[in-house]
Amino acid sequence: MVVPVDTFFLDPDGEGTLQARIQQMVAEAILSGRIRRGEKLPSSRGLAAHLGVSRITVTLAYTELQSNDFLTSRGRSGYFVSQNAPEPPAFAPTASDPGGIDWSRALARRFSGGVSPQKPADWRKYPYPFTYGQPDERLFDHNSWRLCALRALGQKDQAPVIRDWYDQDDPDLTGFIARHILPRRGIAAAPEEILITMGAQNALWLAAQLLLSRRRMAAFEDPCYYALRDILAQSRCTMAPVAVDRDGLRPDMVPDGTDVIFTTPSHQCPTTATMPLARRKALLERAGALGALIVEDDYEFEMSFLGPPSPALKSLDRDGRVIYVGSFSKSLFPGLRLGYLVGAPAFIAEARALRSTILRHPPGLMQRITAHYLRLGHYDAMVGRMKAAFQQRREVMDRAIGAHGLEIAGRGAFGGSSFWMRAPENVDTAELAQALKGAGVLIEPGAPFFSPGRAPRNFYRLAYSSIAPERIPEGVARIAAATARLG
Repeated sequence: MVVPVDTFFLDPDGEGTLQARIQQMVAEAILSGRIRRGEKLPSSRGLAAHLGVSRITVTLAYTELQSNDFLTSRGRSGYFVSQNAPEPPAFAPTASDPGGIDWSRALARRFSGGVSPQKPADWRKYPYPFTYGQPDERLFDHNSWRLCALRALGQKDQAPVIRDWYDQDDPDLTGFIARHILPRRGIAAAPEEILITMGAQNALWLAAQLLLSRRRMAAFEDPCYYALRDILAQSRCTMAPVAVDRDGLRPDMVPDGTDVIFTTPSHQCPTTATMPLARRKALLERAGALGALIVEDDYEFEMSFLGPPSPALKSLDRDGRVIYVGSFSKSLFPGLRLGYLVGAPAFIAEARALRSTILRHPPGLMQRITAHYLRLGHYDAMVGRMKAAFQQRREVMDRAIGAHGLEIAGRGAFGGSSFWMRAPENVDTAELAQALKGAGVLIEPGAPFFSPGRAPRNFYRLAYSSIAPERIPEGVARIAAATARLG
Protein backbone atom coordinates (compact mmCIF):
# COMPACT_ATOMS: atom_id res chain seq x y z
CA MET A 1 0.00 0.00 0.00
CA VAL A 2 1.27 3.48 -0.91
CA VAL A 3 0.72 6.09 1.78
CA PRO A 4 -1.26 8.99 0.20
CA VAL A 5 0.94 12.05 -0.23
CA ASP A 6 -1.77 14.40 1.02
CA THR A 7 -1.62 12.86 4.50
CA PHE A 8 1.67 14.71 5.04
CA PHE A 9 2.01 18.37 5.90
CA LEU A 10 4.71 20.48 7.48
CA ASP A 11 4.06 22.17 10.80
CA PRO A 12 4.20 25.91 9.99
CA ASP A 13 5.53 26.55 13.49
CA GLY A 14 8.17 23.82 13.32
CA GLU A 15 11.80 24.53 14.08
CA GLY A 16 14.98 23.50 12.28
CA THR A 17 15.91 23.06 8.64
CA LEU A 18 13.46 21.83 6.02
CA GLN A 19 15.27 18.51 5.88
CA ALA A 20 15.04 18.05 9.65
CA ARG A 21 11.34 19.02 9.69
CA ILE A 22 10.53 16.52 6.90
CA GLN A 23 12.48 13.84 8.72
CA GLN A 24 10.56 14.58 11.93
CA MET A 25 7.22 14.60 10.06
CA VAL A 26 7.78 11.09 8.64
CA ALA A 27 9.19 9.71 11.90
CA GLU A 28 6.18 10.99 13.87
CA ALA A 29 3.82 9.34 11.37
CA ILE A 30 5.60 6.01 11.95
CA LEU A 31 5.79 6.40 15.74
CA SER A 32 2.08 7.29 16.00
CA GLY A 33 1.06 4.21 14.00
CA ARG A 34 -0.47 6.28 11.22
CA ILE A 35 1.79 4.52 8.71
CA ARG A 36 2.88 0.95 9.37
CA ARG A 37 5.71 -1.43 8.65
CA GLY A 38 5.94 -2.44 5.01
CA GLU A 39 3.89 0.48 3.66
CA LYS A 40 5.38 2.46 0.79
CA LEU A 41 6.25 6.15 1.19
CA PRO A 42 5.35 8.68 -1.51
CA SER A 43 8.07 9.18 -4.10
CA SER A 44 10.59 11.91 -3.34
CA ARG A 45 9.40 13.79 -6.42
CA GLY A 46 5.73 13.54 -5.38
CA LEU A 47 6.31 14.55 -1.76
CA ALA A 48 8.55 17.43 -2.80
CA ALA A 49 5.87 18.76 -5.16
CA HIS A 50 3.21 18.37 -2.45
CA LEU A 51 5.27 20.20 0.19
CA GLY A 52 6.64 22.83 -2.19
CA VAL A 53 10.30 22.00 -1.51
CA SER A 54 13.18 20.72 -3.59
CA ARG A 55 13.41 17.02 -4.38
CA ILE A 56 16.97 16.77 -2.97
CA THR A 57 15.66 17.98 0.42
CA VAL A 58 13.17 15.11 0.58
CA THR A 59 15.77 12.61 -0.67
CA LEU A 60 18.22 13.63 2.06
CA ALA A 61 15.47 13.29 4.72
CA TYR A 62 14.58 9.80 3.42
CA THR A 63 18.27 8.81 3.39
CA GLU A 64 18.73 9.92 7.01
CA LEU A 65 15.60 7.96 8.06
CA GLN A 66 17.01 4.92 6.24
CA SER A 67 20.28 5.16 8.12
CA ASN A 68 18.27 5.14 11.40
CA ASP A 69 16.34 2.04 10.21
CA PHE A 70 13.00 3.85 10.00
CA LEU A 71 12.94 3.30 6.22
CA THR A 72 14.35 0.82 3.77
CA SER A 73 15.00 1.18 0.03
CA ARG A 74 14.02 -1.47 -2.51
CA GLY A 75 15.95 -0.92 -5.71
CA ARG A 76 13.84 1.07 -8.14
CA SER A 77 10.64 0.57 -6.13
CA GLY A 78 11.19 3.42 -3.69
CA TYR A 79 11.19 3.78 0.07
CA PHE A 80 9.21 1.60 2.51
CA VAL A 81 8.73 1.63 6.28
CA SER A 82 11.34 -0.74 7.65
CA GLN A 83 10.37 -3.96 9.38
CA ASN A 84 12.74 -2.82 12.13
CA ALA A 85 11.03 0.55 12.57
CA PRO A 86 9.92 1.32 16.15
CA GLU A 87 6.50 0.06 17.13
CA PRO A 88 3.92 2.76 17.95
CA PRO A 89 3.17 3.16 21.67
CA ALA A 90 0.39 1.07 23.18
CA PHE A 91 -1.14 4.07 24.98
CA ALA A 92 -3.60 6.46 23.36
CA PRO A 93 -2.33 9.84 22.15
CA THR A 94 -2.84 12.77 24.48
CA ALA A 95 -6.22 14.43 23.91
CA SER A 96 -6.74 18.17 23.77
CA ASP A 97 -7.54 19.93 27.03
CA PRO A 98 -11.35 19.67 27.50
CA GLY A 99 -11.17 22.61 29.87
CA GLY A 100 -10.19 24.94 27.07
CA ILE A 101 -13.82 25.51 26.07
CA ASP A 102 -16.73 26.22 28.42
CA TRP A 103 -19.32 24.06 26.67
CA SER A 104 -22.02 25.05 29.13
CA ARG A 105 -21.89 28.50 27.53
CA ALA A 106 -20.80 27.54 24.02
CA LEU A 107 -23.83 25.32 23.34
CA ALA A 108 -26.81 27.40 22.25
CA ARG A 109 -29.20 24.45 22.71
CA ARG A 110 -29.05 21.02 24.33
CA PHE A 111 -30.67 17.82 23.16
CA SER A 112 -29.30 15.33 25.70
CA GLY A 113 -30.88 14.68 29.05
CA GLY A 114 -34.10 13.10 27.78
CA VAL A 115 -35.64 10.07 29.43
CA SER A 116 -35.19 7.70 26.49
CA PRO A 117 -33.82 4.46 28.00
CA GLN A 118 -30.55 2.98 26.84
CA LYS A 119 -31.30 -0.52 25.64
CA PRO A 120 -28.45 -3.08 25.78
CA ALA A 121 -26.65 -3.25 22.45
CA ASP A 122 -25.74 -6.87 23.20
CA TRP A 123 -29.34 -7.97 23.80
CA ARG A 124 -28.80 -11.08 21.64
CA LYS A 125 -26.47 -12.47 24.29
CA TYR A 126 -29.32 -12.70 26.78
CA PRO A 127 -31.24 -16.00 26.68
CA TYR A 128 -34.59 -14.34 27.49
CA PRO A 129 -34.78 -11.02 25.60
CA PHE A 130 -38.30 -9.60 25.95
CA THR A 131 -36.92 -6.64 24.01
CA TYR A 132 -39.24 -4.39 22.05
CA GLY A 133 -38.44 -3.14 18.55
CA GLN A 134 -35.72 -5.66 17.76
CA PRO A 135 -36.02 -8.15 14.89
CA ASP A 136 -35.94 -11.89 14.82
CA GLU A 137 -33.50 -12.54 11.98
CA ARG A 138 -34.99 -15.99 11.47
CA LEU A 139 -38.17 -14.40 10.12
CA PHE A 140 -36.37 -12.17 7.62
CA ASP A 141 -35.97 -13.43 4.04
CA HIS A 142 -32.31 -12.59 3.42
CA ASN A 143 -32.22 -14.23 0.00
CA SER A 144 -35.12 -12.18 -1.37
CA TRP A 145 -33.65 -8.96 0.02
CA ARG A 146 -30.27 -9.80 -1.54
CA LEU A 147 -31.91 -10.45 -4.93
CA CYS A 148 -33.73 -7.12 -4.72
CA ALA A 149 -30.44 -5.41 -3.86
CA LEU A 150 -28.78 -7.02 -6.90
CA ARG A 151 -31.66 -5.87 -9.07
CA ALA A 152 -31.34 -2.32 -7.73
CA LEU A 153 -27.61 -2.37 -8.51
CA GLY A 154 -28.19 -3.54 -12.06
CA GLN A 155 -27.73 -1.47 -15.19
CA LYS A 156 -31.44 -0.78 -15.57
CA ASP A 157 -31.69 0.88 -12.16
CA GLN A 158 -28.31 2.59 -12.26
CA ALA A 159 -29.62 6.09 -12.98
CA PRO A 160 -32.34 6.25 -10.28
CA VAL A 161 -30.01 4.71 -7.70
CA ILE A 162 -26.96 6.93 -8.21
CA ARG A 163 -28.68 10.19 -9.11
CA ASP A 164 -29.30 13.04 -6.69
CA TRP A 165 -33.08 13.34 -6.32
CA TYR A 166 -32.66 16.77 -4.66
CA ASP A 167 -35.88 17.04 -2.61
CA GLN A 168 -37.76 14.24 -4.38
CA ASP A 169 -38.19 10.52 -3.68
CA ASP A 170 -38.05 7.33 -5.71
CA PRO A 171 -41.36 7.29 -7.63
CA ASP A 172 -41.43 3.48 -7.55
CA LEU A 173 -41.56 3.54 -3.74
CA THR A 174 -44.04 6.39 -3.31
CA GLY A 175 -46.19 4.87 -6.06
CA PHE A 176 -46.36 1.50 -4.33
CA ILE A 177 -47.22 3.13 -1.00
CA ALA A 178 -50.01 5.11 -2.70
CA ARG A 179 -51.45 2.16 -4.61
CA HIS A 180 -50.99 -0.75 -2.19
CA ILE A 181 -50.04 0.22 1.39
CA LEU A 182 -52.36 3.16 2.08
CA PRO A 183 -55.53 1.63 0.57
CA ARG A 184 -55.25 -1.15 3.18
CA ARG A 185 -55.72 1.57 5.77
CA GLY A 186 -58.62 3.13 3.88
CA ILE A 187 -56.49 6.06 2.74
CA ALA A 188 -56.49 7.51 -0.77
CA ALA A 189 -53.45 9.68 -1.48
CA ALA A 190 -51.57 10.80 -4.55
CA PRO A 191 -47.77 10.34 -4.68
CA GLU A 192 -47.30 14.13 -4.21
CA GLU A 193 -49.03 13.76 -0.83
CA ILE A 194 -46.35 11.30 0.36
CA LEU A 195 -42.88 12.06 1.70
CA ILE A 196 -40.30 9.36 2.47
CA THR A 197 -38.58 9.86 5.83
CA MET A 198 -35.75 8.27 7.80
CA GLY A 199 -38.19 6.25 9.89
CA ALA A 200 -41.26 7.27 11.90
CA GLN A 201 -39.21 9.25 14.42
CA ASN A 202 -37.90 11.50 11.66
CA ALA A 203 -41.46 11.91 10.39
CA LEU A 204 -42.65 12.97 13.85
CA TRP A 205 -39.78 15.44 14.12
CA LEU A 206 -40.61 17.00 10.75
CA ALA A 207 -44.26 17.38 11.76
CA ALA A 208 -43.37 18.94 15.10
CA GLN A 209 -40.93 21.38 13.53
CA LEU A 210 -43.52 22.55 11.01
CA LEU A 211 -46.60 22.70 13.20
CA LEU A 212 -45.35 23.82 16.62
CA SER A 213 -43.73 26.87 18.15
CA ARG A 214 -43.51 28.55 21.55
CA ARG A 215 -46.97 29.99 21.07
CA ARG A 216 -48.63 26.68 20.23
CA MET A 217 -49.82 23.73 22.32
CA ALA A 218 -49.38 20.02 21.65
CA ALA A 219 -51.61 17.42 23.29
CA PHE A 220 -50.15 13.92 23.49
CA GLU A 221 -50.88 10.62 25.16
CA ASP A 222 -49.64 9.83 28.65
CA PRO A 223 -47.97 7.35 28.67
CA CYS A 224 -46.52 7.73 25.18
CA TYR A 225 -43.53 6.96 22.99
CA TYR A 226 -40.76 8.64 24.98
CA ALA A 227 -38.91 9.95 21.91
CA LEU A 228 -42.03 11.90 20.94
CA ARG A 229 -41.93 13.75 24.25
CA ASP A 230 -38.30 14.72 23.59
CA ILE A 231 -39.23 15.89 20.08
CA LEU A 232 -42.03 18.08 21.45
CA ALA A 233 -39.73 19.52 24.09
CA GLN A 234 -37.26 20.53 21.37
CA SER A 235 -40.00 22.48 19.59
CA ARG A 236 -40.44 24.57 22.79
CA CYS A 237 -44.21 24.37 22.53
CA THR A 238 -46.61 24.12 25.46
CA MET A 239 -46.91 20.41 26.23
CA ALA A 240 -50.22 18.97 27.42
CA PRO A 241 -50.09 15.27 28.41
CA VAL A 242 -53.50 13.55 28.27
CA ALA A 243 -54.02 10.36 30.26
CA VAL A 244 -55.15 7.32 28.28
CA ASP A 245 -57.62 4.63 29.33
CA ARG A 246 -58.35 1.15 27.99
CA ASP A 247 -59.55 2.70 24.70
CA GLY A 248 -56.63 5.08 24.22
CA LEU A 249 -56.71 8.88 24.15
CA ARG A 250 -59.85 10.52 25.58
CA PRO A 251 -61.06 13.32 23.26
CA ASP A 252 -62.91 15.11 26.07
CA MET A 253 -59.62 15.46 27.97
CA VAL A 254 -57.84 17.32 25.16
CA PRO A 255 -57.49 20.84 26.59
CA ASP A 256 -58.83 24.01 25.04
CA GLY A 257 -56.20 25.88 23.08
CA THR A 258 -54.62 22.72 21.67
CA ASP A 259 -53.12 23.22 18.20
CA VAL A 260 -51.81 19.72 17.42
CA ILE A 261 -52.84 16.31 18.81
CA PHE A 262 -50.38 13.40 18.63
CA THR A 263 -51.93 9.95 18.91
CA THR A 264 -51.35 6.23 18.23
CA PRO A 265 -54.93 4.97 17.75
CA SER A 266 -54.22 1.55 16.19
CA HIS A 267 -51.80 0.32 18.87
CA GLN A 268 -51.40 2.88 21.62
CA CYS A 269 -47.77 3.15 22.68
CA PRO A 270 -47.05 1.52 25.09
CA THR A 271 -50.38 0.22 26.46
CA THR A 272 -51.35 -1.46 23.12
CA ALA A 273 -54.92 -0.11 23.44
CA THR A 274 -56.89 0.21 20.19
CA MET A 275 -59.13 3.25 19.86
CA PRO A 276 -62.71 2.23 18.96
CA LEU A 277 -64.41 3.68 15.90
CA ALA A 278 -66.78 5.85 17.95
CA ARG A 279 -63.91 7.43 19.83
CA ARG A 280 -61.99 8.05 16.60
CA LYS A 281 -64.94 9.99 15.28
CA ALA A 282 -65.21 11.87 18.57
CA LEU A 283 -61.53 12.78 18.38
CA LEU A 284 -61.99 14.16 14.87
CA GLU A 285 -64.96 16.21 16.10
CA ARG A 286 -62.97 17.55 19.04
CA ALA A 287 -60.07 18.48 16.76
CA GLY A 288 -62.49 20.21 14.41
CA ALA A 289 -64.01 22.22 17.25
CA LEU A 290 -60.53 23.31 18.36
CA GLY A 291 -59.28 23.95 14.83
CA ALA A 292 -56.47 21.52 15.69
CA LEU A 293 -54.45 19.17 13.50
CA ILE A 294 -53.87 15.50 14.33
CA VAL A 295 -50.63 13.56 13.80
CA GLU A 296 -51.49 9.86 13.63
CA ASP A 297 -48.64 7.42 14.22
CA ASP A 298 -50.03 4.17 12.76
CA TYR A 299 -47.24 1.85 13.83
CA GLU A 300 -47.74 -1.94 13.92
CA PHE A 301 -51.00 -1.92 11.99
CA GLU A 302 -49.61 -4.84 9.95
CA MET A 303 -49.43 -6.98 13.12
CA SER A 304 -53.22 -7.21 13.55
CA PHE A 305 -53.38 -11.00 13.53
CA LEU A 306 -56.30 -11.38 15.99
CA GLY A 307 -58.70 -9.63 13.66
CA PRO A 308 -58.80 -7.13 10.80
CA PRO A 309 -57.32 -3.75 11.78
CA SER A 310 -59.59 -0.78 12.34
CA PRO A 311 -59.58 1.88 9.62
CA ALA A 312 -56.88 4.50 10.07
CA LEU A 313 -57.97 7.75 11.66
CA LYS A 314 -56.94 9.51 8.45
CA SER A 315 -59.39 7.39 6.46
CA LEU A 316 -62.25 8.99 8.46
CA ASP A 317 -60.91 12.52 8.01
CA ARG A 318 -62.96 14.73 5.68
CA ASP A 319 -61.21 18.03 6.45
CA GLY A 320 -57.61 17.11 5.68
CA ARG A 321 -56.56 17.77 9.27
CA VAL A 322 -54.93 14.36 9.90
CA ILE A 323 -51.25 13.87 9.09
CA TYR A 324 -50.41 10.19 8.82
CA VAL A 325 -47.09 8.61 9.86
CA GLY A 326 -46.14 5.12 8.65
CA SER A 327 -42.95 3.07 8.89
CA PHE A 328 -41.29 -0.07 7.56
CA SER A 329 -39.12 -0.45 10.67
CA LYS A 330 -41.41 -2.90 12.45
CA SER A 331 -42.60 -4.83 9.40
CA LEU A 332 -39.23 -5.14 7.59
CA PHE A 333 -36.32 -4.39 9.93
CA PRO A 334 -35.44 -1.42 12.17
CA GLY A 335 -32.05 -0.85 10.56
CA LEU A 336 -33.76 0.07 7.30
CA ARG A 337 -34.78 3.49 8.73
CA LEU A 338 -37.48 4.20 6.15
CA GLY A 339 -40.88 5.67 6.94
CA TYR A 340 -43.30 8.07 5.31
CA LEU A 341 -45.54 11.06 5.93
CA VAL A 342 -48.94 11.47 4.27
CA GLY A 343 -50.72 14.79 4.35
CA ALA A 344 -52.17 17.70 2.45
CA PRO A 345 -50.01 18.92 -0.48
CA ALA A 346 -49.27 22.23 1.28
CA PHE A 347 -47.96 20.42 4.36
CA ILE A 348 -45.93 17.87 2.38
CA ALA A 349 -44.35 20.66 0.32
CA GLU A 350 -43.04 22.32 3.48
CA ALA A 351 -41.95 18.99 4.97
CA ARG A 352 -40.07 18.27 1.76
CA ALA A 353 -38.31 21.62 1.93
CA LEU A 354 -37.35 21.10 5.57
CA ARG A 355 -36.09 17.59 4.92
CA SER A 356 -34.04 18.89 2.01
CA THR A 357 -32.14 21.28 4.27
CA ILE A 358 -30.92 18.51 6.56
CA LEU A 359 -30.54 15.36 4.44
CA ARG A 360 -31.92 16.12 0.94
CA HIS A 361 -33.56 12.68 0.66
CA PRO A 362 -33.17 9.17 2.13
CA PRO A 363 -30.59 7.09 0.22
CA GLY A 364 -31.82 6.26 -3.28
CA LEU A 365 -30.38 2.76 -3.17
CA MET A 366 -32.36 1.82 -0.06
CA GLN A 367 -35.53 3.32 -1.52
CA ARG A 368 -35.18 1.33 -4.74
CA ILE A 369 -34.35 -1.97 -2.96
CA THR A 370 -37.40 -1.49 -0.75
CA ALA A 371 -39.56 -0.69 -3.77
CA HIS A 372 -38.50 -3.96 -5.43
CA TYR A 373 -39.09 -5.90 -2.20
CA LEU A 374 -42.61 -4.51 -1.95
CA ARG A 375 -43.47 -4.83 -5.63
CA LEU A 376 -42.32 -8.45 -5.97
CA GLY A 377 -44.53 -9.61 -3.08
CA HIS A 378 -41.76 -10.35 -0.57
CA TYR A 379 -43.11 -7.76 1.88
CA ASP A 380 -46.56 -9.36 2.09
CA ALA A 381 -45.01 -12.80 2.47
CA MET A 382 -42.80 -11.58 5.31
CA VAL A 383 -45.69 -9.88 7.09
CA GLY A 384 -47.59 -13.17 6.85
CA ARG A 385 -44.70 -15.06 8.47
CA MET A 386 -44.42 -12.48 11.24
CA LYS A 387 -48.14 -12.60 11.99
CA ALA A 388 -48.08 -16.38 12.32
CA ALA A 389 -44.96 -16.33 14.51
CA PHE A 390 -46.22 -13.49 16.70
CA GLN A 391 -49.59 -15.14 17.21
CA GLN A 392 -47.90 -18.34 18.40
CA ARG A 393 -45.57 -16.46 20.74
CA ARG A 394 -48.41 -14.35 22.09
CA GLU A 395 -50.41 -17.48 22.97
CA VAL A 396 -47.40 -19.06 24.70
CA MET A 397 -46.70 -15.86 26.64
CA ASP A 398 -50.35 -15.36 27.59
CA ARG A 399 -50.47 -18.87 29.08
CA ALA A 400 -47.17 -18.42 30.91
CA ILE A 401 -48.23 -15.06 32.36
CA GLY A 402 -51.47 -16.59 33.61
CA ALA A 403 -49.70 -19.62 35.05
CA HIS A 404 -47.37 -17.44 37.13
CA GLY A 405 -49.97 -14.93 38.28
CA LEU A 406 -48.51 -11.86 36.59
CA GLU A 407 -50.87 -9.00 35.73
CA ILE A 408 -51.47 -7.76 32.19
CA ALA A 409 -52.37 -4.07 32.02
CA GLY A 410 -52.81 -3.98 28.23
CA ARG A 411 -52.92 -6.87 25.79
CA GLY A 412 -53.88 -5.27 22.45
CA ALA A 413 -57.24 -6.20 20.98
CA PHE A 414 -55.90 -6.90 17.48
CA GLY A 415 -52.41 -8.25 18.13
CA GLY A 416 -49.16 -6.31 18.10
CA SER A 417 -45.82 -7.49 19.46
CA SER A 418 -45.93 -6.86 23.22
CA PHE A 419 -47.86 -6.95 26.48
CA TRP A 420 -48.12 -3.94 28.80
CA MET A 421 -47.62 -5.27 32.32
CA ARG A 422 -48.37 -4.05 35.85
CA ALA A 423 -46.26 -5.21 38.80
CA PRO A 424 -47.38 -4.83 42.44
CA GLU A 425 -47.44 -1.22 43.67
CA ASN A 426 -44.35 -1.67 45.84
CA VAL A 427 -42.19 -3.01 42.97
CA ASP A 428 -39.99 -0.55 41.08
CA THR A 429 -39.58 -2.11 37.63
CA ALA A 430 -36.29 -0.29 37.05
CA GLU A 431 -34.90 -2.31 39.98
CA LEU A 432 -36.69 -5.38 38.66
CA ALA A 433 -35.09 -4.96 35.23
CA GLN A 434 -31.64 -4.63 36.79
CA ALA A 435 -32.13 -7.75 38.88
CA LEU A 436 -33.41 -9.72 35.90
CA LYS A 437 -30.38 -8.87 33.73
CA GLY A 438 -28.28 -11.01 36.04
CA ALA A 439 -30.71 -13.86 35.36
CA GLY A 440 -30.42 -13.44 31.59
CA VAL A 441 -33.79 -11.70 31.21
CA LEU A 442 -34.42 -8.32 29.56
CA ILE A 443 -37.61 -6.33 30.21
CA GLU A 444 -38.43 -2.68 29.55
CA PRO A 445 -39.33 -0.52 32.61
CA GLY A 446 -42.43 1.60 32.05
CA ALA A 447 -41.54 4.84 33.84
CA PRO A 448 -39.85 6.50 30.80
CA PHE A 449 -43.14 6.35 28.91
CA PHE A 450 -44.87 8.62 31.44
CA SER A 451 -44.49 12.37 31.82
CA PRO A 452 -41.86 13.34 34.41
CA GLY A 453 -43.23 13.88 37.87
CA ARG A 454 -46.28 11.68 37.34
CA ALA A 455 -44.73 8.35 36.40
CA PRO A 456 -45.79 5.22 38.30
CA ARG A 457 -42.85 2.91 38.87
CA ASN A 458 -44.59 -0.46 38.62
CA PHE A 459 -45.30 -0.80 34.87
CA TYR A 460 -43.16 -2.61 32.31
CA ARG A 461 -43.34 -3.89 28.74
CA LEU A 462 -42.77 -7.47 27.58
CA ALA A 463 -42.23 -7.93 23.85
CA TYR A 464 -42.26 -11.24 22.01
CA SER A 465 -40.87 -10.07 18.66
CA SER A 466 -37.29 -11.24 19.22
CA ILE A 467 -37.55 -14.20 21.60
CA ALA A 468 -37.99 -17.82 20.56
CA PRO A 469 -41.30 -19.31 21.74
CA GLU A 470 -39.62 -22.20 23.56
CA ARG A 471 -37.76 -19.71 25.80
CA ILE A 472 -40.83 -17.70 26.80
CA PRO A 473 -42.13 -19.90 29.67
CA GLU A 474 -38.81 -20.01 31.52
CA GLY A 475 -38.27 -16.28 30.97
CA VAL A 476 -41.70 -15.46 32.39
CA ALA A 477 -41.02 -17.80 35.34
CA ARG A 478 -37.85 -15.85 36.14
CA ILE A 479 -39.75 -12.56 35.95
CA ALA A 480 -42.37 -13.91 38.37
CA ALA A 481 -39.71 -15.14 40.80
CA ALA A 482 -37.82 -11.83 40.77
CA THR A 483 -41.07 -9.88 41.19
CA ALA A 484 -41.97 -11.96 44.21
CA ARG A 485 -38.55 -11.38 45.77
CA LEU A 486 -38.75 -7.60 45.31
CA GLY A 487 -42.39 -7.47 46.47
